[in-house]
Amino acid sequence: MRPEVNGERLLRRLSDFAEIGKTKAGGVNRQALSSEDRAARRLLADLVTARGFNVFQDAIANLFVRREGRDATRPAMLIGSHLDSQPTGGRFDGALGTLAAFEVLEALEDADHETASAIEVVAWTNEEGSRFAPGVMGSMAFVGAAHPDDFRSVVSGDGESFGQELAATLAALPEATMRPLGTPISAYLELHIEQGPSLEREGLAAGVVTAVQGTRWLAVTFSGSAGHAGTTSLAYRRDPMVAATSALNRLQMSIMPQDDDARLTVGRFSTHPGSINAIPDHVTFTVDIRHPDALSLAAIEARIRAVCEEAALSQRCSVEISTSFDMPPGSFSKVMTDRIETAARALALPYKHMISGAFHDALFVSRVAPTAMIFVPCRDGVSHNETEYVEPAHAINGARLLLAATLESVCSLLVIV
Repeated sequence: MRPEVNGERLLRRLSDFAEIGKTKAGGVNRQALSSEDRAARRLLADLVTARGFNVFQDAIANLFVRREGRDATRPAMLIGSHLDSQPTGGRFDGALGTLAAFEVLEALEDADHETASAIEVVAWTNEEGSRFAPGVMGSMAFVGAAHPDDFRSVVSGDGESFGQELAATLAALPEATMRPLGTPISAYLELHIEQGPSLEREGLAAGVVTAVQGTRWLAVTFSGSAGHAGTTSLAYRRDPMVAATSALNRLQMSIMPQDDDARLTVGRFSTHPGSINAIPDHVTFTVDIRHPDALSLAAIEARIRAVCEEAALSQRCSVEISTSFDMPPGSFSKVMTDRIETAARALALPYKHMISGAFHDALFVSRVAPTAMIFVPCRDGVSHNETEYVEPAHAINGARLLLAATLESVCSLLVIV
């Protein structure tokens, strides 16, 4: 019997998980290691138990669902995504990839289809990084780029300790067998919504993701001298707000307009003391920069540092810039992207090659195993938003493509390189 995706079941699973952390506007608030995140993990574990699969977790609470294959000595093929969300996130970001991967296991089980090796579904811990920074903690720890102990002192905006919330999350699934970090895998595939408008606008069913942009987060603090808004004349001001806004204007008017592949975003901005009638003594903001080329990413950072230093000097202020997150660009395995293409052609699904503007767990996993990603369209390209929406047909076709590409990988006699 040929394995087939059960579209109705997949859509029902998506609806069920969307109830966990549901917001009034129809999105989800299911931030990493929260009670809502634990409830989603519990629901997945219950589904796993009902189907007779095995469930595991590791020291950073990455959750694994295993369906055995013919040869237990071969490393498993890994598929999945994440279950955590932004505070006002959508119901598809992460969850679609995880639940479509679980649907692959269910489709194989329904058809009593034996695969050459085991296939495992993973729900990575804290992909979003909205509650505990940085993001992609789970995949970073999985590949050895970080260790759970590195994050134990991190405190969330609501005052919770990462270490305590991690311990609570691990304890909440006592039936999940503990396994070491970094259990070997043969390959990894991840399905995700595009988080951009191109597939929808071009009428395409899928994107074959060949690479991911590099991402770097900077924290910038301009320091000057506080003063009275009414009595301090221009000659006596050391105003960090003027320095900061001058620098940002120069950067926003130059970096992205001069390079279509560049991205620069200021996501947080604060002043101290924050009084309406006082010149601030400190102005702090974050800068998120992205580029698919490592040298270009480094050049953008150098440009930011130079412009900020010039702006600080012009206002007799000082500036400090630190890097809080640095993820180099990465390319995916051609063998794996070829297998997605083969599957898409067999299913008559129109597709194109893409570079991901957002970072994903797949970028880190690609360091230890052949990896690729599949994108499906989302309405108007909206994501990290409660109005995020994926047409049912696109969700189902994404799962069909993931199933076909997974079977291409585990059934192939070729060595994955």
